[in-house]
Amino acid sequence: MQNSTQAANAWRILFLLFLANLFNFFDRTIPAIIIEPIRMEWHLSDFQLGIIGTAFTIVYAIAGLPLGRMADTGSRAKLMGWGLAAWSALTAVNGLVGSFWSFLIVRMGIGIGEASYAPAANSLIGDLFPAHRRARAMGIFMLGLPLGLLLAFFTIGWMVKAFDSWRAPFFIAAVPGLVLAIFMFFIKEPKRGAAESVQVSQERVDRPIRRVLAVPTFLWLVMAGLCFNFATYACNSFLVPMLQRYFLMPLHEAAVATGVIVGVTGLFGLTLGGWVADKIHQRVANGRLLFAAFSLIISTVCTAWALHAGRIEIGVFVAVFSVGWLFAYNFYTCVYTAIQDVVEPRLRATAMALFFAGLYLLGGGLGPVVVGGLSDHFAHTAMLAAGAEQMTEAFKAVGLHDAMYLIPVALFFTMVFLFLASRCFVRDAKRMKDGLVAVVEPEIPAVTA
Repeated sequence: MQNSTQAANAWRILFLLFLANLFNFFDRTIPAIIIEPIRMEWHLSDFQLGIIGTAFTIVYAIAGLPLGRMADTGSRAKLMGWGLAAWSALTAVNGLVGSFWSFLIVRMGIGIGEASYAPAANSLIGDLFPAHRRARAMGIFMLGLPLGLLLAFFTIGWMVKAFDSWRAPFFIAAVPGLVLAIFMFFIKEPKRGAAESVQVSQERVDRPIRRVLAVPTFLWLVMAGLCFNFATYACNSFLVPMLQRYFLMPLHEAAVATGVIVGVTGLFGLTLGGWVADKIHQRVANGRLLFAAFSLIISTVCTAWALHAGRIEIGVFVAVFSVGWLFAYNFYTCVYTAIQDVVEPRLRATAMALFFAGLYLLGGGLGPVVVGGLSDHFAHTAMLAAGAEQMTEAFKAVGLHDAMYLIPVALFFTMVFLFLASRCFVRDAKRMKDGLVAVVEPEIPAVTA
């Protein structure tokens, strides 16, 4: 009876974490959708547009390290509650600003608020669900990503059109986050390592960062995540304006098409992907990571072909690119779960904070600004090649389209690092389990007469 009650409580908490994750990605996606109206109003280059995403991401990564340690040593419920309240309130403030720099500063504040959430939530899931159910639980939690993107891309374009202002979505988005923040404070947290097969010590760990970085699998997964986030943040930041410029789509139609590519695909990729990953893990110890590497091969081929095909029928572009993104979502259920399997429970929030620091500082942080800068360069090159003296929207369309080739390149390197991680996963997972037993049941020296 107690086990069934605990299981029901775990699923209730997971649902709340999923909702907060949904609005996490909804809020951070708004600038990517209204990016063209902002560019026109403040006369910005693509490099400056990239800085908006990069500044948010860098602050998110840096703030995540101390907040991750707080999640390992303090109340995860309170940390998530205050963080959710902070980023929701600042999202409303984002709709009030009157310049590029003030918009940028507020986005950085939102980054600090959102950085409190992911390490604490991932750590909590690791303590709520045993190893054989974690991929499925993580898949449900990460459904907040595609659903948040889907909700954003399907509604924000219409909000802008209905209110005739790109500022309206920021005010609307703040309300549900503030309400959810209240519920966070009532979460009853399990003990650290409550879902492990052996009892876990509750003592503090010396040199936590050094111990996490000593796990080879973790280091390869950080490299994979760096490349993957480069691709996803570049895509999420510039796919809507690329469809507007290159395929001449209006804002709301470009947003919906992007929603299909990065949102609808995630609904299937995370639910089915988590189920398949768990099944493979039961048969092959490193099966999750091999499955993720295979998925990224398909993602690389599909996204590269869709871009290389040029101005094809928009339905074909969306369909092929969507297949690539469908398989890319397997990264989340496989990699996040693999980290739980090789890092001991007392260090999981710290590990996730380090993981996100690598992802966002050098991955998501570079993705938008590098693609934006390359877009400006390619647009200028196209202008010179045409013998023109003035930059036009046609040259900017070509420049942005060509810069997006960095997405399949980054996905390819993600696949390489996932494969390398799979080669040392079994050894590191065994070392983690052996370490738990050693901590709980230390060897007692024999007593001689």
